[in-house]
Order: sequence, then C-alpha cells, then structure tokens
Amino acid sequence: MKKILLALTAIAAVTGSASAADLGARPYVKAPMPAPVANWTGFYVFGGGGGGLSNADQSVVDTATGTPLTITQRQGGSGWFGTVGAGYDWQFSGTWVAGVFADGQFGSIRATIQDPIFQITGSQKLETSWAAGVRLGWLVAPNVLSYVNGGYSGAHFGQTNFTDLAGVPVGVHLNSYNRNGWFVGGGVENSLNIFGIQSPGWFMKTEYRSAFYNAKTQDELFDVGNVPVGNSIRANSWNQTISTSLVYRFNWTGPVVAKY
Repeated sequence: MKKILLALTAIAAVTGSASAADLGARPYVKAPMPAPVANWTGFYVFGGGGGGLSNADQSVVDTATGTPLTITQRQGGSGWFGTVGAGYDWQFSGTWVAGVFADGQFGSIRATIQDPIFQITGSQKLETSWAAGVRLGWLVAPNVLSYVNGGYSGAHFGQTNFTDLAGVPVGVHLNSYNRNGWFVGGGVENSLNIFGIQSPGWFMKTEYRSAFYNAKTQDELFDVGNVPVGNSIRANSWNQTISTSLVYRFNWTGPVVAKY
C-alpha cells in the first residue's frame, strides 16, 4: 500500500508540472489610474441672494445737549438682498481649507425708527453693504466644506422719512449715512455633482452672517431747509442674514470615477 501511495504522488507531481508548462503566461493588465484627490486651492466667484433681519437699540436724545429723553428700546425689521463676490482658498493638512474673500450685498432690509415724544415713526433701509474677511473650513467630505468666517463690514443706510401714527408724512427726516463694523458667520459649500449629474467647478453654498455696526446719533431734520427739529435718534445696528449662492471654482480638481 505504501508503495502504491508513493507512486500516485509521483504521477500527480509530474502531471501538475506538465499542465503548468502547457499554460501560457498571464496577460499583463495595466493598473487603473488613481482617481484625483479633491483640491480646493484656487480662485472662485459667486452670486446669490437671501433674507435678513435688522435690529437696533434706539433712544431719543436732545440735539443740543445730548441728554437722553427716552429709555433705550430695541426695534426690528426684515427684508431681502442679493450678493456677489470673489475669493481665494488654500487647502492644507489634507482636510483643512483657509481663504480670503470680499463681497457686496444690495437690496432692502428695513428697520423701524421711532420718536415717541413727537409720536412719529419711519423706516430705515439697509440699501447696500460690503465685506472683506477670512474663512477657515474643514472638509466633511472631499467635495463638502464646512466653514466659519469673519472680518470687516461696511453698510449704507438710506434716508428715513417720518410719518405720524396715521401714516401721514410730517415733513421730517433722517439723512442717509454709512457705517463701519465687523461680522462673523459660517456655512456649508458643496459640489453640484449630485444625482449622477457632472458639473465640474460648480458649487452651492449656504451661509449665515451677523454684522454689527456701532451706534450713531442722527439729527431729526425738517424737509424744508434741513433745519434741526430739536431731537436726535441714537441707534446701533445688528443685521443677521442667510444666503444661498452659486459658486464657480476656476481650477477645481475633484474626485472622479476612474475609467478602466
């Protein structure tokens, strides 16, 4: 029996060697090219719009002496705006993105202005604003960026025309003016390559922003001759906005499906 097993083993070894020799060499298959890694470094432009809320802590003071005539009360309002801007991002340490940007907003965010002593009221409109700042983000996914931002903000407030309680113009106004301030915010930006649709370089971002402007004292003026009425309005301004924008990144290199 032992001799038979040894003989069978020898035959199997010889047969396997012969079969292996008869097989041709395996064909060479080229390894697939690796898919590019997302790279956020580069310039971009954007445009969009949204809505906002305006709040102001107001009081009436004597024009000649600056003496407070009323307590400070918060007034508010709301409205809409459009925005355009541009920026540059730099990706570092794999999943971190830092950048600089500038943008402008235009529209109509209105806030109430009141003088309870003369029983008059008006609406002050934030007509335009502009900002320049920095942002720092973290890549939730290769094509999704979550970020915070902050920097300088300026704003132009339009003229306020007062009416009485019945809505009749009283011939009194506040002049338009500019203010400087600062802002903080944050948002999410993501590629539009979704649902199988390829749109290289196109992104969408949704952003929340709070802008703060220092208090300013404005004289109430008669429409005829711009003569001071005798009272002035002292108020600061705090504006909150939410916007959605379409973004185009000029040198976007994002992850794609490798072709074999």
